[in-house]
Amino acid sequence: MKKEKFIISGMTCSACSARVQKAVDGLPGCQNAVVNLLTGSMQIEYDERQLTAREIAAAVEKAGYGAALAAAGAGAGRGKDGNDGAEPGNASVGNIGNVLGREAAGLKRRLAWSAVFLVPLMYIAMHHMLAEWFGLVPWDGFKAVFHGRENAVTSAFAQLLLTLPILLLNRRYFINGFRNLFRGSPNMDSLVGIGAAASAVFGVFAIFRMSWGMGHGDWELVEAYSESLYFESAGMIVTLITMGKYLEARAKSSTGEALQRLMGLVPRTAIVLRGGSEVEVAADELVPGDEVIVRPGGSIAADGVVLEGSASLDESAITGESLPVQKKAGDKVISASINLDGYIRFRAEKVGADSAISQIIRLVDEAGATKAPIAKLADRISGVFVPIVIGIALVTGIAWLMLGYGVEFAFSAAISVLVISCPCALGLATPVAIMTGTGKGAERGILIKSGEILERARGIDTVMLDKTGTITDGSPRVTDVLCLGADFQELLQKAASVERSSQHPLGQAIVSLAGEKEIELLPFEDFANEPGMGISGLLADERVFVGNSEYMESRGFDVSGYRCRMDELSNEGKTVLLAAGGGRLLGLFAVADREKASSRQAVELLKNSGIDVMMLTGDNRLTAEAVARRAGIGRVFAGVLPQDKERLVREQQAAGRVVAMAGDGINDAPALVRADVGIAVGAGTDVAMESADVVLVGNDLRQIAEMIALSRAVIRNIKENLFWAFFYNVIGIPLAAGVFYPAFGLKLSPMLGAAAMSMSSLCVVLNALRLKRFRFSAREALPGKVPGQEAAVQDAQDVDEGKLHGGPLNEVQIVSLVACRADEDKLVYEDYEDENQKEDGKMKAELKIEGMMCPHCQKHVHDALSKMDGVVSVEVDLEKKTALVESAREIPVAEFRAVIEGAGYELV
Repeated sequence: MKKEKFIISGMTCSACSARVQKAVDGLPGCQNAVVNLLTGSMQIEYDERQLTAREIAAAVEKAGYGAALAAAGAGAGRGKDGNDGAEPGNASVGNIGNVLGREAAGLKRRLAWSAVFLVPLMYIAMHHMLAEWFGLVPWDGFKAVFHGRENAVTSAFAQLLLTLPILLLNRRYFINGFRNLFRGSPNMDSLVGIGAAASAVFGVFAIFRMSWGMGHGDWELVEAYSESLYFESAGMIVTLITMGKYLEARAKSSTGEALQRLMGLVPRTAIVLRGGSEVEVAADELVPGDEVIVRPGGSIAADGVVLEGSASLDESAITGESLPVQKKAGDKVISASINLDGYIRFRAEKVGADSAISQIIRLVDEAGATKAPIAKLADRISGVFVPIVIGIALVTGIAWLMLGYGVEFAFSAAISVLVISCPCALGLATPVAIMTGTGKGAERGILIKSGEILERARGIDTVMLDKTGTITDGSPRVTDVLCLGADFQELLQKAASVERSSQHPLGQAIVSLAGEKEIELLPFEDFANEPGMGISGLLADERVFVGNSEYMESRGFDVSGYRCRMDELSNEGKTVLLAAGGGRLLGLFAVADREKASSRQAVELLKNSGIDVMMLTGDNRLTAEAVARRAGIGRVFAGVLPQDKERLVREQQAAGRVVAMAGDGINDAPALVRADVGIAVGAGTDVAMESADVVLVGNDLRQIAEMIALSRAVIRNIKENLFWAFFYNVIGIPLAAGVFYPAFGLKLSPMLGAAAMSMSSLCVVLNALRLKRFRFSAREALPGKVPGQEAAVQDAQDVDEGKLHGGPLNEVQIVSLVACRADEDKLVYEDYEDENQKEDGKMKAELKIEGMMCPHCQKHVHDALSKMDGVVSVEVDLEKKTALVESAREIPVAEFRAVIEGAGYELV
């Protein structure tokens, strides 16, 4: 299956896009085609064995429009009729702003010159009304030439001569309109062309009738036709439509501003090390492996990894996060980031079209060219709208003639019906809102792949979150090591040697620890992996197993004697991995993955929106519950294997829920595809995950709530647009046809009808542009520490390696390793003596608590701490924001934090 994008030229209204859609839908091998009126583009998926791009283009051309592959046609600059006013049909989303800017300039010129001829035309045609209404009495010389029935033919010829340049300037309505009419696919131009041409032809007919009347002395006939020339209507109709198109083009050019800003971020040049010298090259000439130098003020020209130096980078344009990010050797950098200060040298890994910024532009481009299912009714109506309107106009004219209202009345009503009807509003209702909405999301680091996804997302009532890499940072570290049948050196060496071939984050944490301790890894063979359980490998003559307790038991190892300790570690939110070999358990590792600072706030935002939040994890129940409790999640599925996630999503859908699944897009791929909306989290340098519908570049879970809120706003806006488009035509056409004339005397002239038609499309576009003012919920400042994590160790000193691992180890020894915030490369014993002091066999802890505002808060904190197991007494000082806790046991800070956070406050 192949996916291509075509640029379609010549489309002017929804009837055009419906015609193109019908032409390609009937082609053999066409799987899915979406024609977008706003961008003048078509995205199509087709079977290459049955269909070719040439055949697709030929089908579009046979329907009366131009078609070219996006790469070849992006530079098209002239409409199919040959005029110099660029059409949307020549644009893709990527250059829609520039093309619409050129279109607006061309329309402005046409409008200006049309006005030059229209002003004198209107004065000659309506000078008697202007004198009556506004007191603008013409001068004597004017009256001598153009006033009175004796000058009727002179006045008529003057109006004809002034009308012809206006019609010539706006000839596209006649060329496109009649060409499509004769091909059996009339569009908006057909309605305007028929209306204006009929008015002009009627005026020419009137000149002949007046000439006959003068020659035969029938001055009543001359006077009757001199007041019904309709030249001014012909000129005014096309001028007003052009004015509406001009205003519409100016407004539409704003819909792609977000994408244009993204395109403006793409770096043009880069400084590369070549042969030991710094060389400036074009960014599109970079190749993977190039070493790029970036100084303060410079842009990152490709995705890569920092080799040297450190810098503070502004990634806000990509991730939506306003705070700079510090980068050092080993960190990844994203293209289009700005170096605020510092110097870095990085190795380019993804360049050109593969870079993050290019992928983001492509996603936003494609999303802006899609439709939402809600627009299907409008599409069906658009396909038959113009023929129906032409039929209504004919019936209107004939009906009024049969009722005896005269030729002028009937003709005026029929022309009004033609020019007031507006299929454009129907065609623009969806794409302008989708383009504006997806662009707004991109500014926030939320990449939504299509309008259909937007529509599905607004109905989400359940969000299922993977734990590792989604709720947590996805960078776990070993916190505890329990040595059983081997010493620390042997245990870590064997476990890390086997885990070296595993890509699982937990296994990589063990490998990282071995690297930090400079332990040499051993070669092995016969690697075996059981997803969600564990791995094994053959080291020399010994098979080593690393995995969870279920995996060990399935291999015949008894872990029951250590179940209590494993449960304790799990209750702290740590994942336990056991290692075994030579028929014995070697030891266990406790690995903890820090929750993202935004996770708890994100869950609260989703809950406040009426959405149920669930967590899926392969961890055991105790570990899962600890993480879920800190994140504020009420429902947890623990011990879930990768293949089970898809089944759980399916079960929720079977219960009638609209499910969003958020994961890292790797082992979560089946669940992401199964979910109503699949969300890839943390994909800042790999935004092309096919399994996900939405990509959150910023790696911030709060973006899920923001995405749902945005989707609801966009769909609401589309509904408003469609309502206006339908309401306008339902009211406007009967009003123009004179349905209300017998009862209320209400009737529109063709000029007022043309003005109304011009404004209807503009109203739809302006309403969609209101989405640019959509306000995302204010993100609260994130705490410096994450709830439930170990306390920072103040003034940490280097750990003496001899004290930690020197000398012989006992049969069972616990080594607790906690990352120090001041320097994460240092490992220290877990020690809370600063917080807990022992007196008379009892522990006393003084806690600093933020968020207490009144005596009620003081009571809530007191009650929450008093209910803790082992607590003897609690004294809460509201003024000092402290709590003094006396307990019969040593209570870890993590436990205090969980209780205080659960009460709604923050432990500092």
